[in-house]
Amino acid sequence: MWAVSTLTLLLLAGLLPAFQLQAPDGDSLTRTAITAAWAAGAFGLLGALVWPLLVRALLLVPALVLGLLGFFINGSLLLVALWVTPDGRGAADPETAVVVAAVMSAVASATSTALAVRDDDAYRRRLYRLTGRTRARAPGDPADAAPGTVFLQLDGVGHRVLRDAVADGLMPTVATWLEAGHRLTPWRTDWSSQTGASQLGILHGSNEDVPAFRWYEKDTGRLMVSNRPASAVELQRRAVRRTGDGGLLTFDGASRGNLFSGGAEQVALVLSVAARRGRRNRSRAGYFAYFSDPANAVRTAGSFVTECAREVCQSTRARLRRETPRTPRGGTYPFVRAFATVVERDVVVAAVMGDMLAGRTAVYADLVAYDEVAHHSGPHGRDTDQVLRRLDRAIALIADVAGHAPRPYRIVLLSDHGQSPGETFEAVYGLTLKDLVRAGCGLPVPRRVRRTPSGSEARDAARDALRSALHRPLDEGDETARELPAKPSEPVVLASGNLGLVSFPDVPHRMTREEIDRRHPALLRTLAHHPGVGFVLVASAEHGSVVLAGDGTEVPVAELTDDGPLAVYGPGAARAVRRTDGFPHVADIMVNSMYDPETGAVHAFEEQIGSHGGLGGEQSEPFLLSPPELSPPVGEGEELVGAEQIHRVLRRWLRESSGPQVPVELPVPVEFPEVTGPPEAAGPPPPPSRPEPHRPADGRTGAPEGGPDGAPGDGAADGPVGAPAGGSGGDPTDTPTDAPVNGAARGSGGAPADATVRGYADGTARGPADGPLGGPAGAPVAGPLHGPPVRDEKC
Repeated sequence: MWAVSTLTLLLLAGLLPAFQLQAPDGDSLTRTAITAAWAAGAFGLLGALVWPLLVRALLLVPALVLGLLGFFINGSLLLVALWVTPDGRGAADPETAVVVAAVMSAVASATSTALAVRDDDAYRRRLYRLTGRTRARAPGDPADAAPGTVFLQLDGVGHRVLRDAVADGLMPTVATWLEAGHRLTPWRTDWSSQTGASQLGILHGSNEDVPAFRWYEKDTGRLMVSNRPASAVELQRRAVRRTGDGGLLTFDGASRGNLFSGGAEQVALVLSVAARRGRRNRSRAGYFAYFSDPANAVRTAGSFVTECAREVCQSTRARLRRETPRTPRGGTYPFVRAFATVVERDVVVAAVMGDMLAGRTAVYADLVAYDEVAHHSGPHGRDTDQVLRRLDRAIALIADVAGHAPRPYRIVLLSDHGQSPGETFEAVYGLTLKDLVRAGCGLPVPRRVRRTPSGSEARDAARDALRSALHRPLDEGDETARELPAKPSEPVVLASGNLGLVSFPDVPHRMTREEIDRRHPALLRTLAHHPGVGFVLVASAEHGSVVLAGDGTEVPVAELTDDGPLAVYGPGAARAVRRTDGFPHVADIMVNSMYDPETGAVHAFEEQIGSHGGLGGEQSEPFLLSPPELSPPVGEGEELVGAEQIHRVLRRWLRESSGPQVPVELPVPVEFPEVTGPPEAAGPPPPPSRPEPHRPADGRTGAPEGGPDGAPGDGAADGPVGAPAGGSGGDPTDTPTDAPVNGAARGSGGAPADATVRGYADGTARGPADGPLGGPAGAPVAGPLHGPPVRDEKC
């Protein structure tokens, strides 16, 4: 690298008149080369020593400003490097120094990438050097008794997709794990088979009252959309209030690239904290820490451009071959895809590896690349095969880093849902669900309809990342107004994959079938008898609620079974529909598209040829892949059903690894102030207030008898815990308040008698960082982390 930098300086000195490496009267070629080598070495040394300090000092600067400052700082470092050259032979104007420094960083990044692109070991050696971890963990390290856990969510990868990818050789790392005894277990989602419902249930233990990806709430007039920051804040707040604890990651956890924080104190690219402004929004730090290194920015920018070109190439090929199904992939989509498959992947993977090298107890990260590509290219095919290959390489990098972490790690792979293929509803029938509803209501149907908004997580994530970088408020009021009808008497029609929701905002309660028939006599018949609709759920004054199907079948929900109108949707469909029917914010009419079991096809009500959100096919069957060291997720012959059960399994595994990893449920209900006004005005989710602890007769403070799975409560401390539950708005402070424990700790918490339990602003009490409860303190990440050199195939 030193030689390459020297040659770059010599070349630039010959091209730029304002950049000199010689004395005014000239020097020999040898002397000029020595000066260039000296300047290159000084520039590299200054970058290694000074750059990390400057990054920490500038971390609160807006992202785009920080990126520009990086070039000026680099130029300043080059001027210093030229100033210290022997006899002052190096000289450059300030503006020229900025250009020279930028070119040198680009060349260095390109060279290191070219050297490492086929050699992941080179990348790992650099990562270990940046973090100060120069040797692999020794077998006798005390941390062997307290392994950490990394949960990697492969967004949208269904059980069948994973099995096929392993069989086809697309994912050799996963194949090796399966051969070594890892358990691959399918599980069933709820009716709402989408990231918002699944991840809320997995991370926070409850996805109650999440009927779809987007829905209208009559009592507040809100349009809730799972991948909008204000909605994510409110959903997390409700889940915390309902369960009584902060989430899966409240103890020494990290949340990376998720919709919700899971109670983690370390967050990056987390949507539920994206609405925070100023110092409280630590989610932006993931971008800052990664892109503050110019080499990272150049390398990821190159991959970003390559991915955009790949998408253009693949979409053009699909049009020329007249492939079907096919959906429009122009406009900004190539950039959205590149953000999901390159930028977010690099930042999240680098953050996870940094968490492991820092010894964190629990990490949950979401990789959205497959889900985004499958929406527009279909869940099966060449486009998604390439994404699965790159995901496997990212998994391999993370697994390899585990061997160099200060504690052993167990890596669990899981998905939140699958995807079902099929032509869109509009492509097959020539009209959208909104058109069909308006026709059934006798309302005019516009000839030129606007495209149905897509439920892409990556699209809104890219938008919110840009607004956050510009420090612009994430105002969602205008978008909400555009999606609501102009007249209150007109229906609100929303799409969540192949699940549609129809609400009448001028009626304050959930309308019954009888009320709808009096108001719009043809609407329910129009929907239930349409060939693209599988079934309709609606309330009934006579039967409670009923399911209507195209052949005239009407079944009360109380009598619903997996036979009859829901038989084609498979086991568990009746339970899922019955549960959703009991939600307070279920729509007046719930519409599920048809499903063809022979082809596995559904008809999405959005512009997606790979969709999820309702019932039908692979979308409802994600997977859970766990190492053999962990207990089986369910007993022999049992099934995993619902995201809330996945949460209980993951909590059990965390307790198995190293004692109690998350706070047990609070023994009494907790109260929160109601959030009023539009969703964009809602603040971050507040933590549960800590009730007065139960005090047994001997005056000790005891833990509840059992955890969430009925396991005995571990690690209760004798004596009062003196840390108050401070903080506000659910934002745990960075500096804990130390409070002594007046007695010996019992159970598996493992803290010594006079240990300090640290009381945090989120109301949790945590053990010492160097004990079995908290794991080793770990080596802090000393500098920005480079993203993984995941190889990109040509299109």
